[in-house]
Amino acid sequence: MISTLPRNVQPVPKQTRVSVELVARSRSGLVAELEAVCQQISALQTVNIPDLLRYKTRSWEGCALAKGHVAEAIPHIRAIDINPREPLQMADFLCQHGISEVLVIEGDPPADMSFRTYDVTSLDIIRKFKRELPEITVWAGLDPYRQSFARERDYAEAKLEAGATGFFTQPFFDRRLMELWAELLPPCEVFWGATSVTSERSLSYWQNRNKAVFPRSFEPTLEHNRVWAREVLEFAQQVGGHAYFMPIKESAAEYLGGIL
Repeated sequence: MISTLPRNVQPVPKQTRVSVELVARSRSGLVAELEAVCQQISALQTVNIPDLLRYKTRSWEGCALAKGHVAEAIPHIRAIDINPREPLQMADFLCQHGISEVLVIEGDPPADMSFRTYDVTSLDIIRKFKRELPEITVWAGLDPYRQSFARERDYAEAKLEAGATGFFTQPFFDRRLMELWAELLPPCEVFWGATSVTSERSLSYWQNRNKAVFPRSFEPTLEHNRVWAREVLEFAQQVGGHAYFMPIKESAAEYLGGIL
């Protein structure tokens, strides 16, 4: 492991936060997973929950359940679902349940075309949150794979100017790429991401669908992914950032037990 910081990167004097991404497939299933992961990882303070339209429980509803188990819960908000001409539909719910942070992502088009979407970007909805709920901390997404370094860096800077505090990245699989992004980004808070890729099918999905970059040494095994998760956490601590982990096929406890 490289012990020095990337060039021009100074550690931020903040405590490293760790978040685990959990999917609200059902209310009972989410509660059961929260109980299991909190029992295994007693120090866990934060979870983040994506907003997946194929499930009935919306991300902010899942976060309200999560608040009974962890101190902070961060819902993903799909920008294209937000009507720019109406007040934020989840505003009262967030306030009533003490949800003080959100992650605004662009959002993929829904499979069900009857589901209403809007011609907006993440920038529009970040600004909308800062106007209507200025007390809410807004995180933005950073995808190191979808476009050139320069374009993604410029888009990241625009999100910060719109009011974002910092970023949740797409999962990384190579430390050298994380170091490069630590140099490219302006000073801000970052949740560096890692996920479990433990099959050839999953590896192919990340390479072909998300255009993710894997080093030659990557192995789609649970043990390799656990070693990598530990390295991502150490990197985040070194650069003064945060880390989040996205279990896929494995339970969070199985993936992260002994690491957190």
